[in-house]
Amino acid sequence: MKQSNSNLYIVNISSQIKKLRKNNDLTQIEFAKRAGVGLRFLRELENGKMTVRMDKLMQILDFLGYHLELKRNEYQPTANNEKTDIN
Repeated sequence: MKQSNSNLYIVNISSQIKKLRKNNDLTQIEFAKRAGVGLRFLRELENGKMTVRMDKLMQILDFLGYHLELKRNEYQPTANNEKTDIN
């Protein structure tokens, strides 16, 4: 079964956050406390749960010194995935 692009993005973000936490030698408990988020939220985020709160995700990224940047996809849209330009 093919994963959707949104699933791949969540998995990538989740794995990167987990990697950064481990690179800083922090347990999930230590990281959650220092980032100011709940342990349950962090565990769900690191496991790629699809329905994470954006404000909490941004809080974690801010703690790590990162931010999200939106970029236009470079691939051609298909009939099921057409882009809409917003002016």
